[in-house]
Amino acid sequence: MKKILVATDKPFAKVASEQIRNLITEAGFECLFLEKYPDQQALIQAVGEVDAIIIRSDIVDKDVLEAAKNLKIVVRAGAGYDNVDLGAATARNVVVMNTPGQNSNAVAELALGMMVYQVRNHFNGASGTELYGKKLGIHAYGNVGKHVARIAKGFGMEVFAYDPFVKAETMQADGVIPVDSVEALYTHCQFISLHIPANEKTKKSVNFDLLSRMPSNAMLVNTARKEVINEGDLFKAFETRKDFSYVSDVAPDNLAALEPFTGRYFVTPKKMGAQTAEANINAGIAAAKQIIAFFNDNDLTFKVN
Repeated sequence: MKKILVATDKPFAKVASEQIRNLITEAGFECLFLEKYPDQQALIQAVGEVDAIIIRSDIVDKDVLEAAKNLKIVVRAGAGYDNVDLGAATARNVVVMNTPGQNSNAVAELALGMMVYQVRNHFNGASGTELYGKKLGIHAYGNVGKHVARIAKGFGMEVFAYDPFVKAETMQADGVIPVDSVEALYTHCQFISLHIPANEKTKKSVNFDLLSRMPSNAMLVNTARKEVINEGDLFKAFETRKDFSYVSDVAPDNLAALEPFTGRYFVTPKKMGAQTAEANINAGIAAAKQIIAFFNDNDLTFKVN
């Protein structure tokens, strides 16, 4: 009997865990849970005999992969998968998948919620501004970007997007105005919502050149990864532009350095994009279904390595 380990330092909601267990056991597999584990060594010790692993933000590195002698597949319940060592997985013939789209609406709602929170001065009683009529630029028009556009249009924002991998006609069909360069997006839009992955091409790509191009009262919204921000340049933007603000659901490494700019930034205590009951359930169930389809039908639809 194949063993499926659900390894989550931040556990799924109880209802999600129950549905994951039911799906896996009904498929004829054994379902194991490792939750709120104390350290990485606990994860390494738990994977010795498992055939598949479901994770959230948990780290599957070379040490985990070497310890998991029977491992065939890892599924990250969520869109990003930079917490998995793809090279090491590929070297051991381990398939890595994500569950794209399952958390998208939750992340998009958070992005707009943080925008409102910032333009209304953290609800401190002072007069703020509105999103209506403002220009929003979506940097990467994937699953999350599409939801951000839908919600932002409900606020009455004028929505632009840049994504070299998405056809202009697709954006236009959604009522979004495509631009042909990332520089044009930042030059044109007061608000920028980031949805790019963290990879070798994108890490530290959001730099001072881009931030300095933004119009007056600029706001950068990051529900992607902290690694895509050049944090030194982020500090420089705060230092040189008194009209610049930043909101994110992941704290930058130089957060302490931003304290002089209190009121102009907001970060959540931990990454919150997927922290809704609905997203929790959707991503976990999708991960379980993908593992079952992989073993039963050799389905590689969401393979990322």
